[in-house]
Amino acid sequence: MFGPYMYRGLYFDKTYLLVLLGLIITMFAQAKVKSAFIKYSKIKSKKSITGLDAAKYILDVNSYNDISIKKVRGSMSDYFNPATKQIALSDHTLKDTSIASIAVACHECGHVIQYKEGFLPLKLKSLIVPVVNFGSSLSFPLILLGLFMANQLFINIGLLLFSFMLIFQLITLPVEFDASRRAIAVMRDSGMLVGEEVDHARAMLRAAALTYVAATLSTALQFLRLFLLFGDRDDR
Repeated sequence: MFGPYMYRGLYFDKTYLLVLLGLIITMFAQAKVKSAFIKYSKIKSKKSITGLDAAKYILDVNSYNDISIKKVRGSMSDYFNPATKQIALSDHTLKDTSIASIAVACHECGHVIQYKEGFLPLKLKSLIVPVVNFGSSLSFPLILLGLFMANQLFINIGLLLFSFMLIFQLITLPVEFDASRRAIAVMRDSGMLVGEEVDHARAMLRAAALTYVAATLSTALQFLRLFLLFGDRDDR
């Protein structure tokens, strides 16, 4: 189905269509979450709760005294690091009273709850981080070395290492979806958001989740391309 061919004297690799498709999917998801963030950043919470207020409430009510909050630069740069037990919130999220900021802060606290409850996908994600970092730096060099030396073993090892990046992203999906589910429940049950505010927060987090789905699809397409080009070359 896929493969290189000549067109009017020019070499064209049809598998680049997979890369292009992944790029389109990623760009669409990024545009979607940016649009949602801008939209819900303009809608202020009725109770004037900031992202910092929301995060502190969740930590306090659950007695997570060992979890700290720090400020980071950038927009939508928020995250939770289980290794340091820190929630990193952007300056905007910390001070802003919008639906977007509250949703983002509660989402990161959702990861804290996962960590405290021993959520299995989060544990697996943390476990394979070293392998993923190792694989991301060596997969392509090994594939290129295998091509240069005509050694299929090196190519296969490179493909295997690359596959760990895809596995990592597949594990990330339930982690992110579950964190959003927990965030919505907290925002609704605590009363920090009321009425349609909860629906707005849900829409914001759904848009954010699309970026993880897009990243996974893009990596899967890239892996498929590499496999079509270099996998089992000895059998061809």
